[in-house]
Formats: sequence, structure tokens, C-alpha cells
Amino acid sequence: VGTDGSVNARTVVLREVNAQTQTLQIFTDARSSKVQELGQQAEAVFVFWSKRLSWQLRVRADISVQTSGPEVQVLWDRVKQSAAAADYLSAIAPGSVLTSAETVSGESVSADSNQHHFARLTAQVSEMDWLELGRAGHRRAKMGLDLWEWLTP
Repeated sequence: VGTDGSVNARTVVLREVNAQTQTLQIFTDARSSKVQELGQQAEAVFVFWSKRLSWQLRVRADISVQTSGPEVQVLWDRVKQSAAAADYLSAIAPGSVLTSAETVSGESVSADSNQHHFARLTAQVSEMDWLELGRAGHRRAKMGLDLWEWLTP
């Protein structure tokens, strides 16, 4: 949900899935509007599609945001070695309007890799809705911590 109360959708990169803890991990800039939105409403729905399997998976989750601490530092130490580090070192926050003097060519990147804006989003899965599309018929199920229900597709 956007900060103005409207429905909002975003494309994110799924970085890790932990089946044992039933969590998903995503990286973002701590200054992004999605972090502000999650501060007001910490619930999200992810939609995944596999063309190869003809599966759709909707995942409902509660999101926590971490911007500091030992786990974030371990992740940042990995990310800062990659080209993606520039995304978290920019002096300009995501979504900012650029003036004519500013460019996206990297001029606004901080030289100090310890002054990053890296954040980890951890999604604690609460429920999944699985749909398989098939020529012979579709199958659908709802899954939760102690739940497995077959549904009408």
C-alpha cells in the first residue's frame, strides 16, 4: 500500500529463499519509498510465474526491514564487491527528480563504501496460493503453516 493509501505494486529481485524458516530475502535502497510504505503497512503479496511449469504462485508475507546489524554487514560486504554496489552508494535517493547538473552516470556515488544505503527486506511467508495451468485442467491449492486446501481453479 502506498503512503497515500493507494494500491501499489513493485518489481523486486528475489535474492534468497529459505524453506526452513519460510522466508524470502530482497535487497533495496533504505531511502526508497517502498521502505517508507512497508513502515506503515508491513504486509506484501508476491506473484511468481514459471513458464516452464505453467505455475503461478502468490505469496502473502509480513516484511521486516533491516538497515544495520551483523547480518546486513555480511550481505553488504558481498554486495560492495559487485557492480550493484553503486545502487546503494548514490548520494541521490531513488525516485528523486534530477536537476540538469545531476546525472545518473555515477558522479553522485560516494567513494566511501561504508556510507551505503543498503537494506535487506525479509519476508516471513504466511500463506501461498498455487495455481497450475494445464491443457487437461487446472489445479489450485492454498498453503499455510498448518494448512493445505485444494481449491477450485
